[in-house]
Amino acid sequence: MTSNDLHLRQGATASAQYVLDIGPERAGWTYSALRVVELEPGGTHTFTTGDSEWIVLPLSGGCTVHVEDEQFQVLGRKSVFDGVSDFVYAPRDARVQIASGAGGRFALAGAKCERRLPARYGPAPEVPVEDRGSGTCARQVRNFASADAFDCDRLIAVEVITPGGNWSSYPPHKHDEHRPGEEARLEEIYYFEIDGPNGLGYQRVFPSRAGGADVLAEVRTGDAVLVPDGWHGPSIAQPGHAMYYLNVMAGPGETREWRICFHPDHTEGYR
Repeated sequence: MTSNDLHLRQGATASAQYVLDIGPERAGWTYSALRVVELEPGGTHTFTTGDSEWIVLPLSGGCTVHVEDEQFQVLGRKSVFDGVSDFVYAPRDARVQIASGAGGRFALAGAKCERRLPARYGPAPEVPVEDRGSGTCARQVRNFASADAFDCDRLIAVEVITPGGNWSSYPPHKHDEHRPGEEARLEEIYYFEIDGPNGLGYQRVFPSRAGGADVLAEVRTGDAVLVPDGWHGPSIAQPGHAMYYLNVMAGPGETREWRICFHPDHTEGYR
């Protein structure tokens, strides 16, 4: 795939129902998916999960999520920069409705899967929040659906807040090989929002093997970058503009785990 195939600008994947719609067929892989739906006040959105598990995650606003006969109230948040949100997990082979009295924007992070797990509510206070790195590499990681924080079949999803001027996804790392105990093969989507008007960031992906993914993208709110393989990082935030990204990952491994390999040329002196 070319750089243009991997950097998807705002609106490039919009469909009749979603302002962003990236499924496995669009991405050219097997498992990972991400959609973003915008609801007007009083609006609803209904979908069937099919052969995938999904997490409904508010980017802004709150909602009620119906999964079959169960109902979950989601408080949400004003924006992704205002803190952790609660969320809802919807299993495969289910009918889901999202309803929002005040309106809002909602991410649907998904992965094709085999097991049908129960629908569940994820409370915001139970989301593990990690301060990772230091100095100009400091960032906050919200592990709402990391492999060790919330049970899914294949889906792994986290949020990262990078302060203006800082680097994250650093040192560059990869997860494109199955090496038991060392590295897991995972397809990954980065979805970006930048705090403040006219803010921007940069995302780098570079090959781990001949002909691999190679991207240097200027990213803005609503953009996405696909990582089918390769070293990815850094993610760089413009000074004065914090950068948010949502990472959605899934892969073929028998065990759901996030195991990565750091680039050996970029680890010396990292704090």
